[in-house]
Amino acid sequence: MRVDLFSLFPDVFRPYLEISILKRAIQNGLLEVHTHNIRAYATDRHHTTDDTPYGGGGGMIMKPEPVFAAVEDVLGSPPNCPVIMLCPQGELFTQKIARELATYPHLALLCGRYESFDERIRSQLATRVLSIGDYVLTGGELPALVVLDAIARLQPGVLGDNEATSDDSFSEAGLLEYPQYTKPVEFRGWRVPDVLLNGNLGEQLKWKHEQSLLRTLRWRPDLLAKYPLSEDDLRVIEDFINLELSQDVEGEPD
Repeated sequence: MRVDLFSLFPDVFRPYLEISILKRAIQNGLLEVHTHNIRAYATDRHHTTDDTPYGGGGGMIMKPEPVFAAVEDVLGSPPNCPVIMLCPQGELFTQKIARELATYPHLALLCGRYESFDERIRSQLATRVLSIGDYVLTGGELPALVVLDAIARLQPGVLGDNEATSDDSFSEAGLLEYPQYTKPVEFRGWRVPDVLLNGNLGEQLKWKHEQSLLRTLRWRPDLLAKYPLSEDDLRVIEDFINLELSQDVEGEPD
């Protein structure tokens, strides 16, 4: 998979691409990442990439000329792959979208700075606009790294084990991932649950599913509205709620 990153500060990406999993993916030819400096495509002597907004308002707006020039020089006109703009106003990036984007052989990520992009970049150049959350950052570089990391780890061979992502939170199963443990069996008096030590795969799979269900209920109950709950699932949830209610009652003062 090839990813082209367009930014006013392309050096931001280098440290993250030179460590751990993404570094190995690039070295092994599973991932190809190219960074491009938008400022290099500004034609005036000051290499201007932003200007004041028409109609007034605070902040500066990224100019269309250098952005279009950078993208079209690298990707052609029209671009030969999806061009994804990172912007707080965009569609919320999810694991489902990550799985979709991971199927493309080539993607471009467009990082903004200042107040915003000129709207013509959004409407005429970007093919999709994504946001990583309901908050505002100083630039699109961190969101681009988030998207890049999420889709890179889904490429076959990147994690070594092709099943490593199957139980991820927000995976196709639709639930949060169950609790994970490793050695030692006991740490400061806290033990690994016995079910994970008994060697019974059926019991372990049942425990993992129930824990995923309850973890989702606690932290992301909105996800359960989309999940096809079985009768056993409903029984697990009911038992958990009844246990919580009984503990609340026991804890009340006389």
